[in-house]
Amino acid sequence: MTFGSVYKGTLESQEGVVALKVLNLQRRGADKSFIAECNALRNIRHRNLTKILTRCSSINYKGQTFKALVFEYMTNGCLENWLHHVTKIAEQARTLDLSQRLNICVDIASGLHYLHIECAQPIVHYDLKPSNILLDDDMVAHMGDIGLARLLSTIFGPFDKQTSTIGIKGTIGYAPPGSFI
Repeated sequence: MTFGSVYKGTLESQEGVVALKVLNLQRRGADKSFIAECNALRNIRHRNLTKILTRCSSINYKGQTFKALVFEYMTNGCLENWLHHVTKIAEQARTLDLSQRLNICVDIASGLHYLHIECAQPIVHYDLKPSNILLDDDMVAHMGDIGLARLLSTIFGPFDKQTSTIGIKGTIGYAPPGSFI
C-alpha cells in the first residue's frame, strides 16, 4: 500500500538532486506510516539504507496538514525496473549481469543484518520488494520505504528469549511474484 508520491527535485540547501516523498494524508494509515518511518530512520545509519536528509511537517494556508520526507536521490532507480525492463536507456533495455545481481543481494543482506541484529532495537522492514530497493550511481542497493517497519520488543524470560511482534502488519515471508533476482 502506498501512502504518497515520490518526486524528483532540488533543494537550495542541498547540492544536487533529492527525492521528495509527499504523503497523501487522506489515505488511512498515512500519518502513522510517516511517524513510523521517522522513528525508524531517526537513529539508524547504514550504507544500504536510504539516507533521509530532512522531514517536513506543517499546515498550509488552507489549514490542511502537509507531511514529506526528503531522501538522497538514487540515479539508477529501483530494482524492479532493472528486473522487469520497465524503463529503457537510449532504446536499450537495462540488464543486470550475475556480478551485479550478487552484489545487490549482498547489499540487501547487509542492510537486513544491520536492521535485525546491529540496531539497539531490532527493526523488521515489512515491505521489502524490488520497487523498494533503490540503486545509486555505483549500483549499490539501498533499502527504502520503511513506513511499515516495526520495532521488535524483546522480553527476556528466565530460561529463554522470546520476541514479540505485536502490532506488525503484512504477511510474513511475502514476496511479489517474479521478484527474485
